[in-house]
Amino acid sequence: MMPEISLNLLDVAENSTRAGAKRVRIEVTVDTAADRLTILIQDDGCGMTPEQVAHVTDPFFTTRTTRKVGLGVPFLKYAAESTGGAFSITSEVGVGTTVTATFGLSHIDRMPLGDLTGTIHTLVVYHPEVDFVYKYQYNESSFTLDTEAFRQILGDVPLDSPEVSQYIKEYLTENKQETDHGAMI
Repeated sequence: MMPEISLNLLDVAENSTRAGAKRVRIEVTVDTAADRLTILIQDDGCGMTPEQVAHVTDPFFTTRTTRKVGLGVPFLKYAAESTGGAFSITSEVGVGTTVTATFGLSHIDRMPLGDLTGTIHTLVVYHPEVDFVYKYQYNESSFTLDTEAFRQILGDVPLDSPEVSQYIKEYLTENKQETDHGAMI
């Protein structure tokens, strides 16, 4: 099992990029009153057939040819359900896929959220051809990073250029701190 939820998120979002997604939406919502942490990853990739969706949580099912097991989705499902949470995946061929994992926030078996800033930064910088919309919400406060909006401002300057990469990392760090005031999640 992965030691942090952010690594599960990274693995599932990487599935989106391999599925040809041009746009990936990632939402992380912390609701302390409801004692819930929700992760949503939605893409416009190639999607899956109903048969593939039915088997995607089986660790010995994968559409990849580079290995015979696919553990990202099964690990995320197990991690969520072991905290009294839930997991769902919906997909349509040619439309995309949506993965939602809900965790019991204060459950003793919930692994830490981990380095969410590093995860989102890695996705953006290593997949400059994909637009990411990332929303982080902590109770009533939230912020959004939308790489499409960044591209409109930057023009021809790529998101993976050192200066822009550093700015994105600082943007994520500062806004997360402002949103959750450094809460340990």
